[in-house]
Amino acid sequence: MIIHVLGVPMDLGSGRRGVDMGPSAIRIAGVDRRLRELGHKVVDDGDVVIKNMEELKVGNERARYLGEISRASGVIARKVERIMALGHFPLVLGGDHSIAVGSISGIAAFARREGKRTGVLWIDAHGDINTPETSPSGNIHGMPLAAVLGYGADELTGIGGWSPKVDPANVALVGIRSLDSGEKRRLKDTGVQVHTMSEIDRHGVQDIMKKALARVTSGTDFVHVSFDLDAIDPTVAPGVGTPVKGGLDYREAHLIMELLADSGAMTSLEIVEANPILDECNASAEFAVELIQSAFGKKIL
Repeated sequence: MIIHVLGVPMDLGSGRRGVDMGPSAIRIAGVDRRLRELGHKVVDDGDVVIKNMEELKVGNERARYLGEISRASGVIARKVERIMALGHFPLVLGGDHSIAVGSISGIAAFARREGKRTGVLWIDAHGDINTPETSPSGNIHGMPLAAVLGYGADELTGIGGWSPKVDPANVALVGIRSLDSGEKRRLKDTGVQVHTMSEIDRHGVQDIMKKALARVTSGTDFVHVSFDLDAIDPTVAPGVGTPVKGGLDYREAHLIMELLADSGAMTSLEIVEANPILDECNASAEFAVELIQSAFGKKIL
């Protein structure tokens, strides 16, 4: 397999600085070398150029830095679509979770061109399904799932000239433990499948992943996995954009990735919200690389 790495050093969608250094931290942790050790070929496309907050105006306080995030999302989408067209596996390194608008738009554009469909597995502490009207912060990293489902600002929903990018019937969320009131309503309205940490506690990762994978693979040809590192408990991964207590533990996170590898369903992956400023000796980025290895076939035995 040829794994095609794309870095997106974006922190405009976040309420806290530092996640723009995430792609560098994950590279420093040796992602290319570790994937080659598993027998994969790795191509690194470098980073998408993103303007800094200091160069920009906030704009609409309900959707902060919308103009630059929309522009960057278009660039990401075109790059990811090109990677798919080459027959390579897109591995997108973030950056805050707003980059998923671009990643998923690119994959969906390629799928649409081929007459195929895309499923999305969203692994996260948060639903990220706010819109400018429902967001309590105006931070766009809480809006990308809504955007690809066709809700929110036209500048995000309309990337590539069409919307929605995915059908809610092919979307599953895993690891959820922090939702705004507006997100709760929209999750119910859209009918996307949601698996909270409480469900994982009760039923275990294997049972939850079986249901989630059934959802995202039903009638689809591609499966994009969007993994926010804040899904992990802060005791395991402290250096993340929005840490929330009570997340996945070390083995649960690895088991999710191992089950993905075993399924053979995953056709693209993004890892987001690594924040070296909050980290301890790059431990969270190193853990991210371990998770990536598990997703690409590393086994204990």
